[in-house]
Amino acid sequence: MKRVMFTLMAYVLAMGVAFAGDYKIPLIGSKAPKFTANTTNGKMTFPNDFGNNWKILFSHPADFTPVCTSELLELAHLQPTFEKLGVKVAVISTDNLELHKMWKAHMEELDYKNRGPITIDFPIIEDVNGKSSQLYGMLHEPVSTDRDIRGVFIIDDKNIVRSVNFYPVEVGRNMSEYVRMVEAFKMVENEQVFTPANWEDGDDVIVPHFPYTKEELAVQPELKDQYYNVGDRMWFKRIDGNTVQK
Repeated sequence: MKRVMFTLMAYVLAMGVAFAGDYKIPLIGSKAPKFTANTTNGKMTFPNDFGNNWKILFSHPADFTPVCTSELLELAHLQPTFEKLGVKVAVISTDNLELHKMWKAHMEELDYKNRGPITIDFPIIEDVNGKSSQLYGMLHEPVSTDRDIRGVFIIDDKNIVRSVNFYPVEVGRNMSEYVRMVEAFKMVENEQVFTPANWEDGDDVIVPHFPYTKEELAVQPELKDQYYNVGDRMWFKRIDGNTVQK
């Protein structure tokens, strides 16, 4: 009987591991998975309820933990910036809704970095059974099967995944980087250019082709002043100040 029970337990465990492994991380260019859940802002369907805005979905390991608290306070501080960029933010973990609500109330009383108390407008999503997190590959089995790691998905206005990032539990994320990423996406799409390493809004950008022909230059000599090259494979377009449409 013991052998039968041991075999059954081993089978259940193996099936659980296989089940966890069946969920794939959505890749860049794929449709963002849809789920409906309870949140601190009421019941919602992500990403559909955010309409034609850009969206960023953040996962975190646990409520009331210090690193996660610092991250959400930084997100709250950046709310006006994301709003100007047309970005809606949502946060998810496997904690329950009541704990989310208590944590939110606690954070809204804190004076972080001498900024004063701040209101958290974005929803914190309940995912007790981990199903929504699994859709986004946020449960990394070598670390935990019931707690999210720190995941970030940037999703565009057509609900297409544009960026995927994962971080370990011990290391807090740089929230300003996601502002920079959306600004870069908007620059790339609006101007049909690329952004170089460490690009910030207002920096020069890379053009993916030779910027003008001899004939175009003969008609518009000023074109030569708008571009410059570094070596024979890197052509840049000069940018004068912040240009990203917010």
